[in-house]
Amino acid sequence: MRRREFIAGLGAAAWPVAARAQQPAVPLMGVLHSSTSNELTALVNDAFHRGLAETGFVEGQNVAIAHRWAENYNDRLPALAVDLVRLQAAPDEVIE
Repeated sequence: MRRREFIAGLGAAAWPVAARAQQPAVPLMGVLHSSTSNELTALVNDAFHRGLAETGFVEGQNVAIAHRWAENYNDRLPALAVDLVRLQAAPDEVIE
């Protein structure tokens, strides 16, 4: 293989990485719930999403939202908060 062909091949291989690196970061919003996921919290979440949309934020388009549920065990809230902070440090993880 000649040198020019090799260098051209490297450029083509690096293009997808460079394209990904230029994508704007999507903010991650963490939401802690002390209760369980039920009909009432679904109504609150709908209102929350409508309020975000009114300010220009749409989940999956320009903001990611991670919910954590304590299921009425408030002693779980600190660990769930730590989990949300860890997600911010590793944004490539799947968000629920």
